Amino acid sequence: MTQPPKGSAAPPAPRVPTLPTVPPQQGPLPPGPAPAAGTPPRRTAFAENVDQLRAAATTEPGRLRIIGAFLALLVVAFGAVTAWQATDRAAAADDVLNNSQPLSSAAADIYRSLADANTAASSGFLAGGQETKASRERYEKDIRTAAEKLVLAANNSDPNSRSAETITKLNRLLPEYKGLIERARANNRQGYPLGGAYLRYANDTMQTEMLPAAEDLYKTENERLRGDYADATPYPWVAIALGVLALAGLAWAQHRTYQRTNRVLNHGLVAATATTTVVLLWLVVGHSVARAGLNDSYDHGVRSLNVLHDARIASLKARGNENLTLVSRGAETVEVGGEFKDKFDVAYQASMKDLADGLAAAKDLADDQAGGQPVQAAVGSMDVWKERHQQARDADDAGDYQAALSKIIGSKSDEPTGECFDNVDRSLETALAHEKLEFEQAAGDGRDAMTGLPAGAALLAVLGATGAVLGIGRRLSEYR
Repeated sequence: MTQPPKGSAAPPAPRVPTLPTVPPQQGPLPPGPAPAAGTPPRRTAFAENVDQLRAAATTEPGRLRIIGAFLALLVVAFGAVTAWQATDRAAAADDVLNNSQPLSSAAADIYRSLADANTAASSGFLAGGQETKASRERYEKDIRTAAEKLVLAANNSDPNSRSAETITKLNRLLPEYKGLIERARANNRQGYPLGGAYLRYANDTMQTEMLPAAEDLYKTENERLRGDYADATPYPWVAIALGVLALAGLAWAQHRTYQRTNRVLNHGLVAATATTTVVLLWLVVGHSVARAGLNDSYDHGVRSLNVLHDARIASLKARGNENLTLVSRGAETVEVGGEFKDKFDVAYQASMKDLADGLAAAKDLADDQAGGQPVQAAVGSMDVWKERHQQARDADDAGDYQAALSKIIGSKSDEPTGECFDNVDRSLETALAHEKLEFEQAAGDGRDAMTGLPAGAALLAVLGATGAVLGIGRRLSEYR
């Protein structure tokens, strides 16, 4: 080892760096390696994906992928919403034709059957021991019809609904009414005056409880019918708006492609545009036709049916009150204009006014000869009925009860009012059958106009979305 020369100073020893003093760690160390000082925290996966998407959007292939996904999603959404709204409206139109309107007519039949049974019972009572077989059979048929229609209405009503409660009430009252009528008949055959009291009590049960309940059921079913119309007729604006937006997006994409490539057509985008246009036109035209058919079925079907049902009910009420005028023979009176008059004759006059108003309205609504002719015939029979009723009242007021009775329920040679009532009822039945047929045809056309639209819209939307993706994919292949 070489020694330093004598007399020279020794070089200084190298300094050893001292480490800073680290205070003792308090508590356990945190798990994992500690991040280096100044290193930013790691970003979330969502933020990284957003950055990647933003970076891709700065290149033409990335932009094309985004445009293709957006167009496909828009076309599929249009098809899905179209299928959904078309399905809802088609179901509502089917309910109009096959559920709510038939149930409304069934409710009207319940009312008519009950009122006619009451009329037949009072006619049979007036005949006394000479009650005809036809009168008895008519009463029994009406009671059976009412019971059958109540079963039908009960099967189609919602549990715990207003209609279900009304049907339950009518099912409870119907046997009670039949029992009162049988007691009235039994006492009448034996000549007991108690028979008239039983009949008036049965009539009160019918007029104050059963017929108002049946009328409430009829109104409830009519409200349900109007609700189905309200669900079936509005335009599907959401689907239409999506269709217009999809066409605008496809047109923009094709214009953009033309500006960048100078190519007029992109087959995929043209196919997507064509299928979207077909669905949109099908939706608008099909729903317009359906809406027109349903509106026609309401204006020239449902409205006429309601007016004719009301007129028929008014005629039944008038006939029942006319019979009860002779049954009570002034036992029950009401004050009218400071004068006491027979309660049932006053009710008869009110029902005849309702009948006249109903026939006038039905005549205005009739849009062809087949519908107007029976209504006009009913008007003529009603006018004759009024004349014969007045003759019966004159005879009764003069004390000739038998002549008045013959004028109400007598044979054909007596020219009774019963003949006029039957003519009115038959004419109204003919008019109802005609209007029901018109309703079914118009409502059926409206429902059929939307046949196939939900499935067709879904299929064409898938094809359109596929075309949009393939069209954009063709452009992407140019960058590979």
